[in-house]
Amino acid sequence: MLRRILLATTVALGLAGAASAQANVFRWANDGDVNSLDPYSRQETFLLTFNANIYEPLIRRSRTLDLEPALATRWEQVDPTTWRFHLRPGVRFSDGTPFTADDVVFSAQRVRGPGSNTASFLASVAEVRKVDDVTVEMTTRVPDPILPQNLTSWGIMSRAWAERNNATRVADLTSREENFATRNAMGTGPFVLVSREPDRRTVLAPNPLWWDRPEHNLSRVEFNVIANDATRIAALLSGEVDMVYTVPPQDMDRIGRTPGLRIIQGPELRTIFLGMDQSRDELLKSDVRGRNPFKDVRVRRAMALAIDMEAIRTRVMRGQARITNQIFGPGVNGFLEENDRRPPVDLDQARRLLAEAGYPNGFGVTLDCPNDRYVNDEAICTAVVSMLARIGVRVTLNAQTRVRFFAEVNAPRFNTSFYLLGWTPNTYDAHNALFNMAATRQADRGNFNNGGYSNPRFDALVERIAVETNPQQRQALITEATRMLQEDQAYIPMHQQTVVWAVRQNVTLQQQADNGFPLRLVRVGQ
Repeated sequence: MLRRILLATTVALGLAGAASAQANVFRWANDGDVNSLDPYSRQETFLLTFNANIYEPLIRRSRTLDLEPALATRWEQVDPTTWRFHLRPGVRFSDGTPFTADDVVFSAQRVRGPGSNTASFLASVAEVRKVDDVTVEMTTRVPDPILPQNLTSWGIMSRAWAERNNATRVADLTSREENFATRNAMGTGPFVLVSREPDRRTVLAPNPLWWDRPEHNLSRVEFNVIANDATRIAALLSGEVDMVYTVPPQDMDRIGRTPGLRIIQGPELRTIFLGMDQSRDELLKSDVRGRNPFKDVRVRRAMALAIDMEAIRTRVMRGQARITNQIFGPGVNGFLEENDRRPPVDLDQARRLLAEAGYPNGFGVTLDCPNDRYVNDEAICTAVVSMLARIGVRVTLNAQTRVRFFAEVNAPRFNTSFYLLGWTPNTYDAHNALFNMAATRQADRGNFNNGGYSNPRFDALVERIAVETNPQQRQALITEATRMLQEDQAYIPMHQQTVVWAVRQNVTLQQQADNGFPLRLVRVGQ
């Protein structure tokens, strides 16, 4: 009965607020949908940042991306492998049930269980145990100096809600599974779900039971999926939406010259890169039979030497990118400019390397690419196809929506041979990228190493980086690991894209370098 009363109150307050303050309806658009409302279903920036409006972590990021208390009021390291978290008393989920340590323990089990794509948040954790209703302890397998940073994207779920709705395990998106948590959500955060129309519109309303003091003044939030670039920008220009999360570089000048609109831009922590299947004896998507060209480092180097990143930066990205030769960039702890020099384009050397590797006439391969995830992603892939053709590598482009793309590339056995992907270290530390993307796949490690790169010496370095507390020694280890990836050409790093949003003048918001978009910091003026 209490739950019904609270839900009715929530709906009534939302409707009353919308009726009395229509000007505070915030409408925004993106080129792709959130795909799932389950915060553990995919480790992808847009999904995580959208669901963070409903599900909250123990520790969150402030406006300036510093750590600050959320569902935990404070935390301390009791000993080298034990962290204690003091939970915020009096917090309730939006259905009125109390938030307790039982929900944290349940969420830890769920995030590391079947179907989860976010187990790496707790990769170093051996045990999560309840001390009392408002205290939880985490024991790590080895000392983990950056555990608090790892927890900032881990939203806590209600054990009672998940059990009641048969959603105690995560529906595996790579297998196109669904359960109640895929299209429904219930957390402790600043907003509650009102309605969900996949690939079209999702509506949120303020959570009247939220424990924190709202900085926003919103009565209703309408998120619209508008895949076509021209249609999305037209919606902004006409006033149909108040903000566009993904702005094509070619439309920036036009928006900037339009009265009542403004462009917000800044460097992003995400690195865009190309990956290659280096594990199979024969590629899934190639005309080469009986062997795998990408197992030979000379082939990987040849392809890197053939890709003209300056042309992509200036022509495809319209200058809205920073060329890189690492899998993490500026703003990430461990980045050094001197480690980020990219070799110049050298087509003659690339052809020689291919010939030495036994491919004097090149070979054919399919490039898997999203067409609605990163800035100009399909256009980047199209440029890569043309550039590799100059050295005889015949690339067939397979561009598809993010739902299909991620299901292929992030499948347990990665159903891809050659792919474009982006990665933002949610800890803002190099270890996150090295551990998730390049360490040998094993348990929670290397979950996004979709090319199967494996080097025992590199793995040993990653383990040392995880526990090293001396900043100078840790930097030396990160530099050594970075150079090892470059020598092995484990990936072909491309660029860090610029975050570009467009918004109406009467809207204030906070753009963050991780491309996070917390609605709790949005205000709509009169």
